[in-house]
Amino acid sequence: MAGTEMTGTEIPTHLSTDELRGLFLFESLDDEQLAWVSEHGDVVAISAGEQILTEGEPARCFYVLLTGAIAMTRNIGGEQVETTRSDYRGAYFGATQFYLEDESATLYPVSVRALADGSILALPRAEFAQEFARWFPMAKHLLEGMVLGLTRGNQAVSERERLLALGKLSAGLTHELNNPAAAAGRAADALRDKVAGMRHKLGMIADGKIAGPQLQKLVMAQDEFVKKVRNAPDLSPLEASDREDEISDWLDDQGIAGGWDLAPVFVNGGLDVADLEAVKLASDSDVFEGAIRWLSYTVETESLLREITDATARISDLVLAAKQYSQMDRAPYRIVDLHEGLDATLVMFGRKFSDESGIRMVKDYDRSIPQVPAYPAELNQVWTNIIDNAIDAMRGSGDGTGTLTVRTALDGDRVLVEIGDTGPGIPPEVRQRIFEPFFTTKPVGKGTGLGLDVSYRVIVSRHHGEITVVSEPGDTRFQVRLPIAES
Repeated sequence: MAGTEMTGTEIPTHLSTDELRGLFLFESLDDEQLAWVSEHGDVVAISAGEQILTEGEPARCFYVLLTGAIAMTRNIGGEQVETTRSDYRGAYFGATQFYLEDESATLYPVSVRALADGSILALPRAEFAQEFARWFPMAKHLLEGMVLGLTRGNQAVSERERLLALGKLSAGLTHELNNPAAAAGRAADALRDKVAGMRHKLGMIADGKIAGPQLQKLVMAQDEFVKKVRNAPDLSPLEASDREDEISDWLDDQGIAGGWDLAPVFVNGGLDVADLEAVKLASDSDVFEGAIRWLSYTVETESLLREITDATARISDLVLAAKQYSQMDRAPYRIVDLHEGLDATLVMFGRKFSDESGIRMVKDYDRSIPQVPAYPAELNQVWTNIIDNAIDAMRGSGDGTGTLTVRTALDGDRVLVEIGDTGPGIPPEVRQRIFEPFFTTKPVGKGTGLGLDVSYRVIVSRHHGEITVVSEPGDTRFQVRLPIAES
């Protein structure tokens, strides 16, 4: 009953049937129905400033204002935004969808506080729903159908929003997959030529001009070269240029033509002059140049193999990230590491973070945060919506460059995921409406205004968390807080 969740003083009286008939909601009820409302409805006193109910809490009662005044608010972007205020006798609020039997009827959709001293009538939701279904079976079906129709319509539009986002991501993923695939194809073509050249050079140096022991030394040198190629260090352009000059000069001193062409091959393979000196010691002067060129083919071949391996590994990583993002073959609700979903989503946006795009991405992860119970596919959609909006904001301002920062941290008994951008910021009047359905500042055809509304419902309704936004020019941060324990 109402008195169990109210802080006001409960009045141990009920409205008479005549008093109930004076309220527009009940004026058409018959005597039996009015008697039921009179018996089960508690009259409760409210005081100015008192919080009558809170958004998101279990919906226990259907309320009717008798005297006084109330204000309704919604949590939008972390701020309590007033949506309605009324002093009208008979205004109703609370469990207004008590006639529904699904999850949408079990939580209060808004917060309500008293603006003045007064009183309200409180009817228990569960009992009232049973009686309402008995009194008005057809009306109950019509109301359920209306709500179901609206819900399905919103779901259809939300699905379109999701498909539009996935369409953008699939285009980016295709581009990302094309790069390593093309690189692997080019390396395979080049490898074919290098293998043929290596066989030709091997035939030349072994055509009766080199002794068996000497050939064995060259093969051993080849094995050493291969090992070095596989562990070749990453050099700066200046370091690579200096080493190429050194090797090119050394090859010229040995009378080997085209040293400037061979030097980059050896440098990319992690080799230096000392390695080539070892080859010189292991071979006679008449086969030395052939040995060097044969070994250069070896180095190029191994480098191409490494390039193919890297490219195919990149393709595998992208496919794995796409699978992680879509949560294929995974339970819809489970304990998850939020970093996996964040990383998978960022991979989907990979091509938008590059020197060419002008947008930089920074990760600031606290890897010690605990895993949380969640619907990971739905959370990935939230990350997608927020990141996509952040990128659009940065591209549409100034020189189109900026930094996206993704941060995780522990915040009390919740895990914080913060996604920030250096865009122009969100004006206060827009920030108050940013989570409203169909509200968008994008041009016609560029957005449906449902991305952040979906995100809000996923975080607040599905995960019992909180999503807020703080913004000023150059620093906009969406903050998502998810409970560590199941609610």
